Amino acid sequence: MISTATSSFANVRFVKAPSFSQSDGNNSVSTLVAEVLADVRKRGNAAVRDYALRFDKSELSEFEVSGKDREAALNLLDPQTRRDTEFAIDNVRNFAKAQLATILPLEVETLPGVHLGHRVIPIERVGCYVPGGRYPLLSAPVMTIVPAKVAGVDEIVACLPPNAHPAMIAGCHLSGADRIFRIGGAQAIAAMAFGTETVPAVTKIVGPGNAFVNEAKRQVFGPVGIDQLAGPSEIFVLADATGDAEMIATDLLAQAEHDVRTRVGLITTDAKLAEATLVEVNRQLLGLSTANVAAQAWKDYGEIVVCADETAMIKYSDFIAAEHLQIHTADPHATAAKVRNYGSLFIGELASVVYSDKCCGTNHTLPTMGAGKYTGGLWVGAYVKIATHQWIDERGVKTLAPPATRQSASEGLEGHRRAAQLRLDRMQSV
Repeated sequence: MISTATSSFANVRFVKAPSFSQSDGNNSVSTLVAEVLADVRKRGNAAVRDYALRFDKSELSEFEVSGKDREAALNLLDPQTRRDTEFAIDNVRNFAKAQLATILPLEVETLPGVHLGHRVIPIERVGCYVPGGRYPLLSAPVMTIVPAKVAGVDEIVACLPPNAHPAMIAGCHLSGADRIFRIGGAQAIAAMAFGTETVPAVTKIVGPGNAFVNEAKRQVFGPVGIDQLAGPSEIFVLADATGDAEMIATDLLAQAEHDVRTRVGLITTDAKLAEATLVEVNRQLLGLSTANVAAQAWKDYGEIVVCADETAMIKYSDFIAAEHLQIHTADPHATAAKVRNYGSLFIGELASVVYSDKCCGTNHTLPTMGAGKYTGGLWVGAYVKIATHQWIDERGVKTLAPPATRQSASEGLEGHRRAAQLRLDRMQSV
């Protein structure tokens, strides 16, 4: 199915169109999540325990992972897996440190006697949701916990499903989580948002999850901050005639194996590459062990679009605003400079999404469903707040008081007018 907005593009031809369009309109999910949130808010641990049994088939006597259990999880971790995890942690940490170094405090005198500025203040307590999924996604805790640690967050709380692989507990520990809880789903979001007898209430919740987790984050947002509302994963490739069909198909299917609702696509100016990629995807699916997932995603949400020229290709790409956007053109850096809407950009055919997903250092928690038009992904800056301040001496009062007094009077705000005028009057009476 091609949406009206999509079909309105001129100079665009579909070689393979998606069968469905992504939609979050699920009233049953919204209703159930609202019930879970209200129940956890009212009954605390008892409700969390009931939902763990109902949804995760887990009877929990203790929610928090003890130091002994953390050590056991580390001991179970394959030595090479631990080295690879620590490699990813180092890279994410180093990039987060470099990003944080660009976020500087500010102090400036904008007018004589008017001093303005801002401070960079770490958030006090953050909750990191770590998804379980069909496979142990060892990079998940790295992406949410490590930047929080670099930002200087006072306390990092991690929640993961009770049946999560022990390696995920090890990953949370190695990444720097202060407290780890075996709580999953909407009830985990509720516990972190409202607090229970065991789980402390957090200031902000980050991390991806299923539809229930996403909806829970949406419903608690306001008193509690969130990073974003994440939908199913996405990857699009922009390519010209120099594109490699085998490589493009491989990258599309690598992302498609995440979930049956993954959105994958090729946007190209070359019809031959489009046709070759379609053939290549179907060929590779025959030998892919995760084809039961990837093939469904490709059938339902995969697309290949041929555009008349580069301008049309970039326009369509900016409309999609893909979570992951790979550039496979003769001059990928020049093409990359022209696109503006994406979650993260992969410039040149050697820059595969998989490297960012796992270990290169950029964050893999990214905007989906077109949100790349107005925001970037999770980063160290998501764990700090930029709070402004001002201090004003007598020179500043003499400059600011007259216009502030006049404006307050014109707005009919007498209290404001008095506050602005009082300081000037006292100065002039001395």
